[in-house]
Amino acid sequence: MEQIERKVTKIGNSIGITLPPELLRQVGLSQGDDVQIEVKGGKIILRKKEQLHLPSGVDAEFMELLNEVIKEHDKAFKGLVDR
Repeated sequence: MEQIERKVTKIGNSIGITLPPELLRQVGLSQGDDVQIEVKGGKIILRKKEQLHLPSGVDAEFMELLNEVIKEHDKAFKGLVDR
């Protein structure tokens, strides 16, 4: 595995790390793609966000909202299961 060194730098009002285009091509990422970020064992892991294959008529924005509601009320939903 090739190692690439980058500086953590200010990008607008944020802090970020730029990635070279050839690295992004190797992992199938391009500008505008959504990524998932995980911290595990002191390492940052980036993954391309999986595209959901939604049934016809189901909007991705609706699914994101539904997931937020489920996360927000997770404890209450789990309590209902125990009844």
